[in-house]
Amino acid sequence: MLRFKEIRLVIFDFDGVFTDNNVYVSETGEETVLCSRADGIGIDILRNLDIPFYVISSEINKVVTIRCEKLGIPCKQGVLKKINALEELVKKHKIRYSEVAYLGNDINDLECMQKVGYPVAVNNAVKEIKDVAVHTTDSSGGKGAVREFCELFNTCY
Repeated sequence: MLRFKEIRLVIFDFDGVFTDNNVYVSETGEETVLCSRADGIGIDILRNLDIPFYVISSEINKVVTIRCEKLGIPCKQGVLKKINALEELVKKHKIRYSEVAYLGNDINDLECMQKVGYPVAVNNAVKEIKDVAVHTTDSSGGKGAVREFCELFNTCY
């Protein structure tokens, strides 16, 4: 079992983690995505345990901004090298990489997931991500994976 009591920082990807990794485009070009409302309860678990958390996203998208604002999640968007953002957060919180959990789904998460102590994959993650993960959620991105991941902390605190 993972030693969640050692985790001092949680990082989430957004697309494919909070969403089902699909984008819906209207005839006017407006993009929408599917998110699970249950994931907000998961975020509250971390908040109540006083564990800092962030979203690091390659995309710059109003959907990411709006959802993160609604859930009260600090978000870094348009991050081409996620490892640089991770390094900044580790320094900011004065912790070790081994004390970081990262929930990801795709290749752009790989470098970070190889560096942190607790790389976790959503169920529908690509093979390369599942191969480095120490845990894979039963739920897929956009289908409650964030909540499931956050609930693991309740068993340890």
